[in-house]
Amino acid sequence: MNSTIDIVWLQDDLRIADNPLFHFTARPSYLLCLFVVDEQWLAPLIEGESTPRIGPARLRFLWQSLMELRGELLQRGSDLLVRIGKPSNVVIELAASLNARQVRVAEHPGVDENSHIQAVVESLPGETTVTCMESGRLFERDALPFEQTVLPESFSAFRRSVEQACTVPENRCAPVTLPPWPEAPRGFPPLKAVCEQSATWQPDSRQGYVYRGGESAAHTRLNDYIWRQQGAKTYKKTRNGLLGASFSTRVSPWLARGCLSARQVYAAVKAWEAEHGSTESSYWITFELLWREYFIRVAELEGAKMFGSRQPAKPCAAFDAWRNAATGLPFVDAAMLELRHTGWLSNRARQNVASFLVKDLKVDWRLGALWFEHCLVDYDVANNWGNWRYIAGVGRDPRQDRYFNVLKQAGHYDPQGLYVAHWLKPLENFPPGLARHQPWRVNAHAFKAPYVEPEQWAQWLIPYQEAVTTAKPPILTIVTK
Repeated sequence: MNSTIDIVWLQDDLRIADNPLFHFTARPSYLLCLFVVDEQWLAPLIEGESTPRIGPARLRFLWQSLMELRGELLQRGSDLLVRIGKPSNVVIELAASLNARQVRVAEHPGVDENSHIQAVVESLPGETTVTCMESGRLFERDALPFEQTVLPESFSAFRRSVEQACTVPENRCAPVTLPPWPEAPRGFPPLKAVCEQSATWQPDSRQGYVYRGGESAAHTRLNDYIWRQQGAKTYKKTRNGLLGASFSTRVSPWLARGCLSARQVYAAVKAWEAEHGSTESSYWITFELLWREYFIRVAELEGAKMFGSRQPAKPCAAFDAWRNAATGLPFVDAAMLELRHTGWLSNRARQNVASFLVKDLKVDWRLGALWFEHCLVDYDVANNWGNWRYIAGVGRDPRQDRYFNVLKQAGHYDPQGLYVAHWLKPLENFPPGLARHQPWRVNAHAFKAPYVEPEQWAQWLIPYQEAVTTAKPPILTIVTK
């Protein structure tokens, strides 16, 4: 009997359990598991700048996830090969050198990722097949009550349709053993060899929750939130919080990297409901999974259209002030500091800073999406770009009235100014409440943020001095030296 070699090419599916790539109808003699760090992730995010597409928080989380995955594979008799390069070239070279029977890979909604898959399909010799599988989704494509080409235009229509017609399949257990490693290279480069900044980066001590990549950390968090914290009973009421570890599920980074599947989250909620009964909050967790599913399906359908019809505009002074937490508006600056120093941001804060950039500063929304791509530990292409399009009012279900009055939002969701003072320490000297969100009403020169030069500070605040009396704050004018 001839021996066979399969390659499992991992992308955003860094888990053993509920991963169809590790379940075989015809088990191979040998298995090579591969992850390729796309060299483009290390290229500049924006032309003319040195900032890479993948930031230190996201890369560090990815590396932790890969390290744990390798440990799980070793326990099952396999291993993980990590390479840096152009993914399609690496896969093609390995498959050819090993005379592989097949390359197994999960479908991906991202344009770049999908182009690499197609390049492999087109370039492999005829004796090597490419098997693409759906992975990490709530529903199988064939189970959807509509064709992919007639995907409902709005999320609401999508939700109603799938809730009536679809059942979430059970997630699958992890395999006990896997086929052994072939006579092939092994290698797992240290993070420092990929990006020295990521190897030394540490999250800010002020963050409410410290993320660690990997499948076991994902399940620890999920079980802790659902069962110990009883989050399925409170999520609907707390989900717009800004501080602490318990107001949100916080499982999005593991979903993004595929350390956790949507079906596993869904199953955990249903297990809780079986014991405690369904609540508005438990439903709302699965509701958020439907949003994720919708954006994935949109990305699969629209491809490159999701990124707009032209290249993003060049960075401007307004964009630089926004990403550097130097707008002079405490609610925005506090959130942008949290994003930069932790790699994560609450949903409420994301909506506000995105609306402020697009609607108030009139900056191209794609610059904001790119900056989130760099920063977020839970970045995934479909949900990041889908949410930014939604806020900008472009693409599917376009509406121009998705506007967040940042001052009004700050007063509602951070009434005592605890969040802004947590990240902007000088605000601790202001009395709790309105003064912390509008310090210029007390003294335009009293709050000197370390990232704003004094003469700029006062000038940036001028447009906001009367904003509290208006329904919509005026556009911020960025003054540069």
